[in-house]
Amino acid sequence: MNKSIHVSSEVGKLKAVLLHRPGRELESLTPQYLDSMLFEDIPYLEQMQHEHDMFARVLTDEGCRVHYIETLLEEVFADAKLREEAVEHLGDCSQLFSPSLKKIITEHLREAGSRQLVDYCIGGLLKNEVDHKVKQKTLSYFIRDAYPYYISPLPNLYFTRDPATVVGDGVAVNVMKTESRRRENWLISLIAQHHPLFAGARLHLDYSAGSSIEGGDILIPGPSCAAVGCSARSEVWAIEAFARKMTDPVERGGEGFREVLVIQIPFTRAYMHLDTVFTMVDRDKFCIFPGVESSLKVFRMVRNKTDSLEISEAGSLQDALKRSLRLPAVDLIRSGGGDSIAAAREQWNDSTNTFALAPGTVVTYLRNVVSNETLERHGVRVIPIRGSELVRGRGGPRCMSMPLCREEL
Repeated sequence: MNKSIHVSSEVGKLKAVLLHRPGRELESLTPQYLDSMLFEDIPYLEQMQHEHDMFARVLTDEGCRVHYIETLLEEVFADAKLREEAVEHLGDCSQLFSPSLKKIITEHLREAGSRQLVDYCIGGLLKNEVDHKVKQKTLSYFIRDAYPYYISPLPNLYFTRDPATVVGDGVAVNVMKTESRRRENWLISLIAQHHPLFAGARLHLDYSAGSSIEGGDILIPGPSCAAVGCSARSEVWAIEAFARKMTDPVERGGEGFREVLVIQIPFTRAYMHLDTVFTMVDRDKFCIFPGVESSLKVFRMVRNKTDSLEISEAGSLQDALKRSLRLPAVDLIRSGGGDSIAAAREQWNDSTNTFALAPGTVVTYLRNVVSNETLERHGVRVIPIRGSELVRGRGGPRCMSMPLCREEL
């Protein structure tokens, strides 16, 4: 088995990670499209890239190898057959209803080299980029709607946590909830299926039966346990399918997990994923936004003797974690230091979306001063990064990273 792809905990020392450096896809954001593109403000791209580069440098300085989606995808597109498959997919998924227009667009994509095709996959294709080819050939040139793209951009792709998740020795390619992100999991599946970095890793494709599940809701507390948030973005049917796949024995293509915890959180955009309110920072320590504690419900899913999933209530979150991790106690560290105003203010800027680089070492946003001080008082080493522009997409360091390999605890 390829041990360059292996994650059996949230906090094992990070060896390799997948990122995406924000690019021209962010320049697609205008006020009228913010809501559909899942943003609440328009970021300043140059500053955003600088902040992301500093984030990547922190990871590198801590001994982690950083891979970029755009680089791996360009290497995949060195294969002419895979380039053609990508061109066909982009044409099929971009709602080009006019046969003549679709032909023009696909021919334009075929003329692109590997790097340019990657740019179209991520940054989209503007209508005015091909006006010279479309003019007087399609009615859509003369009568067009206000939307400026033939192929939509992917401005949320820098949140690499969501479209796929390394679980054990496998890669679960997830299904995104919103239309604006659904092409992301296709890009990751291309890489996972065809790039040598993933050679030999088990792939879990289409396991959700069409229901959505996103990586921000998937946590791996320990080598035999997964935790999944039931949220506004991850639905119960997909969670059941995920649990079946994860608890399947390895010889049947699963990951052989003993159990899956399901943590139900409020179904609101403010808490879009489990990791916006709850993350693991050490072997027995977790960061949590206190505003959700009273509304959480926890369930336990295990295989029974008839090979079916058995589901039961798991009690409090603290009790469920102790049982699953077989620990005498766990420390729930409340963001904001117990101050409700500080907790609410800093949760808006992803104070609980910490990203563990090793047991007891996490990356956070510098601006969450009170929550960072609280973590340090609990013995957690905090590496703060600036994120005034990165945070405008409503995500923190964990959201921006897809771990590929961690050391065993």
